[in-house]
Amino acid sequence: MGWMLVILSVFVVWVASLWKIFFSDSKPSFLNEDSPLLKKNVLLVVAHPDDESMFFSPTINYLTSRGHTVYLLCMSIGNADGMGSNRKDELYRACVVLKVQLDRVKVLDHPDLQDGFGQVWNHCLLENIIEEEVYSHVIDVIITFDSYGVSGHCNHGDVHYGVRKFLNDSAPGNIEAWELVSINLLRKYTGLFDVWMSNLDVKRHPRGVIHCLLNEQPRKSFLAMAQHVSQWVWFRKLFVTFSSYTYINTLRKME
Repeated sequence: MGWMLVILSVFVVWVASLWKIFFSDSKPSFLNEDSPLLKKNVLLVVAHPDDESMFFSPTINYLTSRGHTVYLLCMSIGNADGMGSNRKDELYRACVVLKVQLDRVKVLDHPDLQDGFGQVWNHCLLENIIEEEVYSHVIDVIITFDSYGVSGHCNHGDVHYGVRKFLNDSAPGNIEAWELVSINLLRKYTGLFDVWMSNLDVKRHPRGVIHCLLNEQPRKSFLAMAQHVSQWVWFRKLFVTFSSYTYINTLRKME
């Protein structure tokens, strides 16, 4: 009897989370607080092919569905296992699913920016690359990892510090930058349930410092990640199923 109550409680919370995602009247106001009609040029900066699908798909879905222009800058082809060429092609296929135009996707294969836990990337080089993209596309908003980078991968952290160095050294004064908040291990694998904890995070901060973007099309996240065939192994399938990053992104403003 006790187990049945637990299962029923879990089911009720799960359904309530789904309801909050698909039917909530309180839509997020990220990038639209001042003028809902003003669309932004947004640069998403990631480290490897599949970062966009595994971690940032709620953000991408939110932006594209509201008419913002999304540019994707991927700093490497993810060649740690010698599959970089395939992974680059997989990224383009994932971007088709995510509705990011391919002429707005840039994937680098710089000799000093190679994928790997032992590969420390030069922050000055990253800054220069980011600066070029910002001015080339008249970027209004940058989105990237926080310093931990969700999984603790050093390349994710390097991308964060490259963006931060650009903000400190040469960014125009009107540009916004947002980082994807890394959450603890327990929350990371609670899937939809993290919707509630993420909304509590928003309430604990001043207005506009943190935004929670709910994924209104989680199926698209699965389809996008499935395009990364070389990476679509059983444990990543489990990750995408149970990871809260499939269902919600918490973005914090970078000062």
